[in-house]
Amino acid sequence: MKWILSLGLAFSLSAFAQKGSDVVATVGSKKITLDEFNKKYKEVTSQVITNMPSRKLFLEDLVRYEIGLQEARKRGLEKDPMVQDRLNQELYKGLLEKELGQKVQESKVTDQEMKEYYAKNPQIRVSDILIEVKPGATAQQRDEAKKRASEILGEVSKSKRPFEELVRLYSDDLTTKNLGGDIGWQSRLTLVPSYYDVALKLKINQVTPDLVETPFGFHIFKLTGKRSYEEATKREIRMAVFDEKRKALFDDFFNKLKKQYPVNVNTKLVE
Repeated sequence: MKWILSLGLAFSLSAFAQKGSDVVATVGSKKITLDEFNKKYKEVTSQVITNMPSRKLFLEDLVRYEIGLQEARKRGLEKDPMVQDRLNQELYKGLLEKELGQKVQESKVTDQEMKEYYAKNPQIRVSDILIEVKPGATAQQRDEAKKRASEILGEVSKSKRPFEELVRLYSDDLTTKNLGGDIGWQSRLTLVPSYYDVALKLKINQVTPDLVETPFGFHIFKLTGKRSYEEATKREIRMAVFDEKRKALFDDFFNKLKKQYPVNVNTKLVE
């Protein structure tokens, strides 16, 4: 719920001397006690740095919130498919937060782990010729693109022209065409896996011997650089290692849960 914020100063909690069980508002059959009010008010104000809501304004908003809940129930919105879907999403997120939230927060990434990760996943730079296959292309259009790509690969492998010149001649990528196909420094996080894996096997200034297919089309590219660990962006490496650790926690959690539920998957239907 998005609370309305007041420009005025918040009243001090100590200004209320009533007992915690005293009722500050009644909405239909629902009674909002001072304890409930103080708890919710503290939750909201702990997340707000400026423009804290006044206690009176917050109480009015709390009343509106309760009115809205009761009206939604009166209309049977809890049975609405869209509402049920959102509830399911919140239940899923709540489970993950309860079971894994603290473990994820406590995950630490060491310098040694970063170095070990980077040794297998360095940042690279390539110059690329793209023979585009547009989204929704037919099988015939894809075959035509592949045929054209194969012909270009043959020309590239025989040509003595600089690769960057061949990019300007053949590539469909208008963004990098005039840059000689340079796509800048990239990593496993930013490149299609099949593309990155092929690039890793190349030597500096070596051109791919075969076509590389991605969802964008067919590629012919040259590896132009590979950063050392000292030169690499450490923040990106740390995030990658952290994501691997988080994934391991999720995988372990769901692998254990799967044993408690009958699961049957037909992957052929989604290929």
